[in-house]
Amino acid sequence: MGERIRVMRVITGLDAGGPALQAVTLLDHLDPGRFEQRLYTTTMHERAHTIPDDSPRALARLVTEMRRFRPDIVHTHTARAGALGRLAATMARVPARVHTFDVQPRRAAVERRLARVSDRLIADCAHVRDDLLAAGVGTSRQYAVIRPGVRMAGRPAREVARARLGLPADLPVVAFVGKVTKNRRPDRFLDTVALVLRGLPMTKILVCGGGDLAADLRAKAVRFGDAVAWLSRRTDLEIIHAAADVMLLTSDYEGIPLDLLRAAASGVPAVATRVGGVPEVVEDRVTGLLTDPDPGLLAASVVRVLRDPGYAGRLGDAAAQRAGLYFGQSRFVDDVSALYLRLHEETRS
Repeated sequence: MGERIRVMRVITGLDAGGPALQAVTLLDHLDPGRFEQRLYTTTMHERAHTIPDDSPRALARLVTEMRRFRPDIVHTHTARAGALGRLAATMARVPARVHTFDVQPRRAAVERRLARVSDRLIADCAHVRDDLLAAGVGTSRQYAVIRPGVRMAGRPAREVARARLGLPADLPVVAFVGKVTKNRRPDRFLDTVALVLRGLPMTKILVCGGGDLAADLRAKAVRFGDAVAWLSRRTDLEIIHAAADVMLLTSDYEGIPLDLLRAAASGVPAVATRVGGVPEVVEDRVTGLLTDPDPGLLAASVVRVLRDPGYAGRLGDAAAQRAGLYFGQSRFVDDVSALYLRLHEETRS
């Protein structure tokens, strides 16, 4: 076997989000016989190299580390890491530079400039790729669409999960999992919840996640009393999935919403806005229900699923099947591996 391809991966922080999951998945599952990997991040992690949090020092550290490690490929995840990592890779004359987008960038002008020093741009769905191209970020030949992958794991029995969460066994449960941000439209979420509770007053709403608007959402949801249960960020999401009858997402824009994808892999149907890459995860009326971004439509769809457990079960079974077919972890790792191998050959020719 020839010399291994050296890959240096840069990400701002290893929180529970999609980019972090992808970075760690690749670190764990890329073939060690073919790839030698190093992970650099601003947060402490037992398997990562830590870089300073301020940009000038982080840039200097990355350049130094690249010159020492001499990577064949630098792969960046998240916007800030994408800027620092690609700039450092250019300064260190790394042969190949890859960046992954999981959402539409906020600063298209900056991404247009960074695309010029990128060999490959990865979008997690076709919708994100098309939006980036429409914004003038990169060219079509630079793009690869690689869907994220999740591990298909079993989940505990519904009664067990609800007992662990302190939830009644016989009430309908709606769950929201993920960061509470402006894009997730917490105002629309609250309006939807109000309408769901009007139609089905005994419904329990689970909210699990942080985010810059989480505290504000919690304060405004006081009017719902104990109908809303607040859970801190947790790693045992299979417990929440097992307890929930339906997942709710009220966003204005998404790439591939990893929180819905993980729920689908556990057999939980979704009600979500028909935006961004959501239709690539939720097949309307097959694995869940998609609506326009209107609280009334969202609430009516949630109530429809909750009132018909048989229908919810069929949607959930189809969701798990679709997730396994299109979003399996091994498929994701194989796709990235193939991209690296092709890119390495190109840079050597």
